[in-house]
Amino acid sequence: MNKLITAGAAVAQLRDGMTIGIGGWGPRRKPMALVREILRSPLKDLTVVSYGGADVGMLCAAGKVKKLVFAFVSLDFIPLEPYFRAARQAGAIDVMEIDEGLLLLGLKAAAMRSPFIPTRTGLGTDVLRCNPGIRLVDSPYDDRQWVAMPALPLDAALLHVDRADVRGVCQVKGPDVYMDDWYARAAARTYVTCDELVEPGYFEQGEEARRIGSSKHPAAPS
Repeated sequence: MNKLITAGAAVAQLRDGMTIGIGGWGPRRKPMALVREILRSPLKDLTVVSYGGADVGMLCAAGKVKKLVFAFVSLDFIPLEPYFRAARQAGAIDVMEIDEGLLLLGLKAAAMRSPFIPTRTGLGTDVLRCNPGIRLVDSPYDDRQWVAMPALPLDAALLHVDRADVRGVCQVKGPDVYMDDWYARAAARTYVTCDELVEPGYFEQGEEARRIGSSKHPAAPS
């Protein structure tokens, strides 16, 4: 089955008010071709879930973001992405600021179709004070309380990989896939851009076959 579509066609399937997960990590391996298509589109009022970098900053600057769920928004050498910082300081966006582990648990809960995952992460921190929607639950096994990190279900996940084919088989050959696999599992649909579009036979080679996954809707190479 050929799943290849253009970046424009992928973004045309998105709708105002959707919850969009953007993979990658800070400034690394971001689906910027899809982000730029969103900037050119009339989409608005998006909830964006991201370990953010320039993707979040550009979307904030363009007024596309209604709410941001994030652990950080950084360009590494610039600790706070400047357009995100301006939007946050101006109160232009709603935020759910959590740590890296809680964001991952939210994606995992959505992937498992569970309403929440209990965790000790966040206990005794300002995460709970700043996010009153995150609740504590009593353990059924002892007298302790746990943070109930709610699921973060996504209407769509936008990812970028090193290589992909028209079937949606994807490859990240670096040492870290970040949380991209969980973004895909938490999403109703997934769109992927790639550095290189390869023939399906490429992944039948022994070494290459070791690092592959699949996507529901791969977009064209960025």
